[in-house]
Amino acid sequence: MQKPEIKQDPMYQLLREEHVEEFNRRRAAGDSCELRHADLRGLDLRGLDAQGLDLSDAYLRQADLRGINLSSCRLEGASINGAKISGTYFPKELTPEEITLSLVHGTRLRYR
Repeated sequence: MQKPEIKQDPMYQLLREEHVEEFNRRRAAGDSCELRHADLRGLDLRGLDAQGLDLSDAYLRQADLRGINLSSCRLEGASINGAKISGTYFPKELTPEEITLSLVHGTRLRYR
């Protein structure tokens, strides 16, 4: 498993700077982004249009994910330790127990 990394991708940098609306606007205009293995810890990502994002092995420790629809995202191997997840919609392949293990203990999310 690859360690989370800080990428030079301009779209990723928008998220690092918490410019979520600009990220959504550029993505809707067709800009692509690479978020696999991304270090997104501690970021306020509320309002993110996450439809179809690949967040595999992403590090989301203590990120604010409240109200985000992650149901169509790929989250295998991601960690959400200490994240704010009130109102977050997760993929149906992730059990509540799996989400809790990652949230409380920092385990990597595993699909069933």
